[in-house]
Amino acid sequence: MALKVAFQMDPIERIDIRGDSTFALLLEAQRRGHDLFYYTPNDLSLNGWRLVARGHTLEVEDKPGAHYRLSHPRSVDLGELDTVFLRQDPPFDMGYITTTHLLERIHPETLVVNDPEHVRNAPEKVFVLDYLDLMPPTMVTRSVAEVEMFRKEYKDIIIKPLYGNGGAAIFRIKPDDTNLNSLIELFDTVFREPFMVQQYRPEVRQGDKRIILVDGEIAGAINRIPAEGETRSNMHVGGRPEPVKLTDRDFDICARLGPELKRRGLLFTGIDVIGEYLTEVNVTSPTGIREVHRFGGADIAAMIWDAVEQKVAGDS
Repeated sequence: MALKVAFQMDPIERIDIRGDSTFALLLEAQRRGHDLFYYTPNDLSLNGWRLVARGHTLEVEDKPGAHYRLSHPRSVDLGELDTVFLRQDPPFDMGYITTTHLLERIHPETLVVNDPEHVRNAPEKVFVLDYLDLMPPTMVTRSVAEVEMFRKEYKDIIIKPLYGNGGAAIFRIKPDDTNLNSLIELFDTVFREPFMVQQYRPEVRQGDKRIILVDGEIAGAINRIPAEGETRSNMHVGGRPEPVKLTDRDFDICARLGPELKRRGLLFTGIDVIGEYLTEVNVTSPTGIREVHRFGGADIAAMIWDAVEQKVAGDS
């Protein structure tokens, strides 16, 4: 069945289609004959009871440098569509949060993927705290004294912003590093929120697994190897993707999280696992679809659209 679909996303001219999961979803939607409407978050408006967006009809082609065509500029009542994909990247700031409040006004009559209420209530480094027993030792704080005590106990630590993404502003502080206080002063200046402190796990040198779940079920995985001399494994900062097999521990972690992700309407999610430890649950704009498929894994974009079509039809 052909659906009327909107994508709320970052400016399409800026995306790198080679590894962009949103672009993979767009390609699959177009292949299925769905009508694609594209807009950016700044083009979203609440006009009385109507949630409208100013945007364009979108056509896509898997050709770097010539990957999109826009036509028919207009305002659309999003409540008259079948589904809206919430796919802009963080920062998870008040602008992002406001879009979830607005989109919540049309969901679930218009299916929003992921459920905007639960995107708002399950940011990557906060929702995961419900599963502390699966994580490395972790602290959320703004206190220099607490961080110093944490480092004294765990020696080698990671400090990262609570609402960051893409590996930005992640720091490793070794036991003999004298920059700890200066770094916390910097975080206090730049970020109004607390930050996250974790025990550094040396297993990250063997990779940081991104496991993708569709409606709570494992769909595929990719391993991300940090570049030489780099702590972070994110592909945005030079991490190298490679195929990976899941372990019994990975399956156990997914079995714990899957039912809750499904219950919350978080249809497309990515969890990060280093060694034996869960580190993040990505619900805002998960990535990894194209990398999984490139290495011979499942066509996750097709799996997501199968799930969306079933939900729109009322089958689940």
